[in-house]
Amino acid sequence: MTGFVFNTSASVICVPGAVQKLAELTAKTIGKRVLLVSDKGLVNAGLVAPVIKQLEAAGISVTLFDDVVADPPEAIVLQAKEVAITANVEGVIGLGGGSSLDVAKLVALLVGGGENLADIYGVGLAKGKRLPLILIPTTAGTGSEVTPISIITTGEAEKKGVVTPQLLPDVAVLDADLTVGLPAHVTAATGIDAMVHAIEAYTSTSANNNPVSKVLAKEALRLLGANIEQAVNTPKDRQARSNMLLGSMLAGQAFANSPVAAVHALAYPIGGIFHVPHGVSNALVLPHVMRFNLQACGEAYSELAPLVFPELSDVTNDRRAAAFVDRLAELSKILGVETTLGEVGIREEDIDRLASEAMKQTRLLVNNPREVDEESALQIYKSAL
Repeated sequence: MTGFVFNTSASVICVPGAVQKLAELTAKTIGKRVLLVSDKGLVNAGLVAPVIKQLEAAGISVTLFDDVVADPPEAIVLQAKEVAITANVEGVIGLGGGSSLDVAKLVALLVGGGENLADIYGVGLAKGKRLPLILIPTTAGTGSEVTPISIITTGEAEKKGVVTPQLLPDVAVLDADLTVGLPAHVTAATGIDAMVHAIEAYTSTSANNNPVSKVLAKEALRLLGANIEQAVNTPKDRQARSNMLLGSMLAGQAFANSPVAAVHALAYPIGGIFHVPHGVSNALVLPHVMRFNLQACGEAYSELAPLVFPELSDVTNDRRAAAFVDRLAELSKILGVETTLGEVGIREEDIDRLASEAMKQTRLLVNNPREVDEESALQIYKSAL
């Protein structure tokens, strides 16, 4: 067996209603002064006020930063950092989707370690400690609560990542009750995002692709495949929501250690330039990247296919991988997720820029089972039009 390293969050609490005991957890993990990082959508949905009320009733001072937006730019992170410093917080709580959690992770690191954000983009460049950190996802998609990665938009559209074990939180709280109010489209797109994490982790050519990540990826796909339609069509199904949240976390643990590849590399410019939600961006290019990869990892796709679509176990091995790709494309359509670039306003004249931007994602492209050059990226984008 080839040696590997596997890191994940120190503690994971996966219990419906777990957020009701957040004050006790916060006092134990952080202290009496916290920065709560979220977004205005969650504030307006009424999910933030009960959290603040609970914390303050326990004598914990809460400073709310709710200016997080999708694909957060550097300025948001730096603004949140200054708010945290001014309030002299002892730790950070991230409550929300992947963007809020990524900002919370970076604020805890930047305030705790005293480093400059511009100096730590990349893998393993952050050296400082972070403040105590609790992460609470409200979507079942990014797995950010168990990944040592934060993705930030720099400049006009480029995305850069900070990758370091210090970003893993002290505690990840998975409370399915917080996801019950998610709109169907968000449930679908984030669920497909989690599937992408599992598929790319399983097939990654990273030297750290390991047996633990492979097992987690398989179980993630089994849970996600069995529950995504139910979660979308019956949004108050607590068990389906719990299974989606667990599947998302397992996929996050998998790709945190066996990194993702070309699907994400080609999705990032779609989100950065056209402000398309990350899950939708991934869904748009997923089947096209997988068709490109078939000649390199068809056997692996064939292994994964029945986990998501059990009926594909009856399809012969030589046809199963291609059938898997086709069924994933159909799943997006069934769930109401956009399936062509044109549906999100991207035209043929835009794809040269997309391909050029995608080539900057060298951290991801190196993990793809088949080499992707700029011409290959162009062809993949064209097939997605």
